[in-house]
Amino acid sequence: MNDHATNAATEAFLAHRNLLFTVAYEMLGSAADAEDVLQETWLRWVEVDLGQVRDQRAYLVRITTRQSLNRLRTMKRRKEAYVGPWLPEPLLTAPDVAEDVELAESVSMALMLVLETLSPTERAVFVLREAFDVSYDEIAAAVDKSPAAVRQIAHRARQHVEARRPRGVVSPAETRAALESFQRALETGDLQGLLDVLAPEVVLVSDGGGVKQAALRPITGAEKVVRMFVGNLGKVQGTLTAEPTVVNGNPALLVRLNGEIDGVMASRVEGARITGLYYVRNPEKLTRVESETRLTLR
Repeated sequence: MNDHATNAATEAFLAHRNLLFTVAYEMLGSAADAEDVLQETWLRWVEVDLGQVRDQRAYLVRITTRQSLNRLRTMKRRKEAYVGPWLPEPLLTAPDVAEDVELAESVSMALMLVLETLSPTERAVFVLREAFDVSYDEIAAAVDKSPAAVRQIAHRARQHVEARRPRGVVSPAETRAALESFQRALETGDLQGLLDVLAPEVVLVSDGGGVKQAALRPITGAEKVVRMFVGNLGKVQGTLTAEPTVVNGNPALLVRLNGEIDGVMASRVEGARITGLYYVRNPEKLTRVESETRLTLR
């Protein structure tokens, strides 16, 4: 490929890079794997004759989708051997993303967990159609199915997700308020305050990946969740602090132990009460958050 063609390929790739990363991340739930997929997409893209490409965005999305599907299948084996519950890698997002309700919901931790229950092809079709409004014909080319089959898959995936996703739209302000109440009650040891902000059926999912201490199964019920938090806080050696941040398009807490990042806590809020808590402690999943946090502190 000559310099002119390489420059044209680079410009096109960079113009769509954010879109391609988000497609890969929503399909994989891992920023690290999404970056690897983008690298693979780039290597294939520079071999393409751009003169034969009618729609560069669609072509790049097609390559990214296929590479993501390949990686999803290898990740399945990794997840089967994973210690304890698996949570998506938290992704720091700009505060203004939280104001874009549709985008914030599409990458929320709660929805990403629902997407984990879809088959790889269902997940690809759902993400491309629902999050990015890609046409059925373009999706068909990306997943090697007929447009008619893709419509059926999209309908099935949509029904599956709708049955499991949070009901109603919660504003960032409502989520922030619930998290602030939770944090305040936790810091002051206000057990009744914790019970008041947690829904009776709240579910806590913690991901330590076998490296950091975490519950090996989800904990259900406000009283059990409170007991777990209070019991673990009593064992902490050092100073535990939490600061507000925005993760996966939604308000969250960045938890530090003696100034070092211990984990990221995201939540699902319904009716002003927390119905889901997602605590990522696996250090491998916090590398990106740590590096981006350091950059903002400089």
